[in-house]
Amino acid sequence: MPDHATASGPGSATLPEVLLNPVPGALGGRLRRFGTVRGGAARFDPAVSPFGGLPLDPSGADWADLAALCGPGQEVVVVRAGDGPPALPAGWALSVAFPGVQMDGAAVPGEPDGEAVELGPGDRAEMAALTARTRPGPWLARTAELGTYLGIRDGGRLVAMAGERMRLGPAGPGGATEISAVCTDPEHRGRGLARRLVDAVAAGIVARGERPVLHASASNEGAIRLYRAMGFEVARPMRFDLVRTPPAL
Repeated sequence: MPDHATASGPGSATLPEVLLNPVPGALGGRLRRFGTVRGGAARFDPAVSPFGGLPLDPSGADWADLAALCGPGQEVVVVRAGDGPPALPAGWALSVAFPGVQMDGAAVPGEPDGEAVELGPGDRAEMAALTARTRPGPWLARTAELGTYLGIRDGGRLVAMAGERMRLGPAGPGGATEISAVCTDPEHRGRGLARRLVDAVAAGIVARGERPVLHASASNEGAIRLYRAMGFEVARPMRFDLVRTPPAL
């Protein structure tokens, strides 16, 4: 099916459609317990992720549904394929325009890492501290519940991490899982830890028969170069635009 096809609803989308518009697809599918879908709009629980989504060609009613999910005067990151910020209805405001890229790991086999350990509830404080120091992207109180996160320790201290965020399409063959929260403590960079962890997370995804994908800032040339060297390919431009809903009347 061509990438520009549209689905009848978030839960009925095929993988190519979901990759274009991941938030409604994820919340209409395997991650439904982490957010809410209303009409064509979807929003993660704000303790899990700041992401929201709309149909690729949203109507006024779709924007109204997203506003209802968020509440008046609230910010949400609208995620979708595209080259520019969305055309906002009256009353909405663009807070931050953020261009990104989606990278496809269909050719990435992954490789387990003997030093990578699975992180659990007892590691949450260290995970939050590491993401606060490195700022790999949104990390909130419940983000770690979305999937498996692996880490590498040095002297008992968590110094690098990567894990799974959005699960897209069906579980197993025909599905995909996004790799996210790739970060290394500044004192431990240059050792290849991020690459090893991305490979290890990808290995777990591939073992389920799924495709690893990830997103990067369009301006982060170093990360894009690293992921390309690992076998990921830039699939399309993406948007992660922070918008504010209309204020209360």
